[in-house]
Amino acid sequence: MRVLVISTPVPTHFLPLVPLLWALRSAGHEVTVLAQPDVVGAVRACGLTAISAGEPFEVNGMLLEGLEPERRPLQARPRPAPELLGGYGRLWWAHAASMLDGYSDVAERYRPDLVLADPLEYCSLIIGARLGVPVVHHRWTVDAISGPARAFVRPGARELCERLGLPGLPDPDVLLDPCPPSLRLPGGEPGTPIRYVPYSGGAEVPAWVRADRGPGAERRRVAVSLGNTLALHGVGFTRGLLRALAARPGTEILVTLPEPYRTRIGPLPSGVTAVDPLPLHLFLGTCDAMVHHGGAGTAMTATSFGLPQLVLPQLADHFPLGDRLTAAGAGLSFDTAERQDDPRTVGAALDELLSDPRYADAARGLAAEMARMPSPVAAAADLERRARAGTRPRKASLQCTSRN
Repeated sequence: MRVLVISTPVPTHFLPLVPLLWALRSAGHEVTVLAQPDVVGAVRACGLTAISAGEPFEVNGMLLEGLEPERRPLQARPRPAPELLGGYGRLWWAHAASMLDGYSDVAERYRPDLVLADPLEYCSLIIGARLGVPVVHHRWTVDAISGPARAFVRPGARELCERLGLPGLPDPDVLLDPCPPSLRLPGGEPGTPIRYVPYSGGAEVPAWVRADRGPGAERRRVAVSLGNTLALHGVGFTRGLLRALAARPGTEILVTLPEPYRTRIGPLPSGVTAVDPLPLHLFLGTCDAMVHHGGAGTAMTATSFGLPQLVLPQLADHFPLGDRLTAAGAGLSFDTAERQDDPRTVGAALDELLSDPRYADAARGLAAEMARMPSPVAAAADLERRARAGTRPRKASLQCTSRN
């Protein structure tokens, strides 16, 4: 089976798919990832084959556009109302329309049996329908956006789709969902469960992870990660956050800090240790709680380890993810800049997560639910069966599609 993977140009959109792609490759299937240069490095790092198309997208620059230095998105753009979440589809439909011709040319030559993509990649839906092959979308986490976004873009996509011989923008044939049942959105678009397997790249296990924690081992260890960069939060916010967390007695704070931010933050408070960014699954087993920005990979990895979580969201799906962790009793979330900036609020939240055993119990319950979900290996076998049984009539040639 030939599997064509199409990713939006954000590495963190691609990484959650990697365990399933490994499972497909290990089962003997050919897997090729089609993406812009932003994602090609991540594809190479995980040992898969990439086809690069187009120019770099540079999503961080887009997210920070128009912001003053040290001003984070939440300060300039408050949390969007739930009914507005579908509006994020506008960006990704415009992106898809710009890439459709190039991606279609590759797909026509590659002749896949299955198309696999992340849930905001709309070229996959059109290409799969026109080739007559099943399309699978793989969610990252709590998904409050992809269904409303598809509904939002469908009217604007109708003209292009009709020109290509389609009645409209199709839905995916399969929507894989890695969320444990208690974390899913009530009433959300149903999906097919797949177990979340942490992956954010490879790395050597540092000596400090393997070492005995020593005389301070009775202290509670809290992991802090604000993503691969601190660009969304800024140095000032991060410095204040670490001071607020370090003020908790009997607590050791372990923060992933990339350069140049580590130098700019300066001396760290007592009880705070900075480490180079590395895959979280290498050390979360040594921790008692997690503080983070609401990123999908960070939150899902912490969930797989059964850790209570304090979420400080900034964008888009960060907010509903924090809401669901709170509703499940496994975390707390503050969705305004004022509450995130208040050291007493943040400190009290961490105290509550560490002292009230109900949070740890609920977090372990989510981890147990996640562990019972079908593995990527099982999902790969199911997709092979669907691909062999689900071929649809092929449409006209994909050549020169959106230019006509």
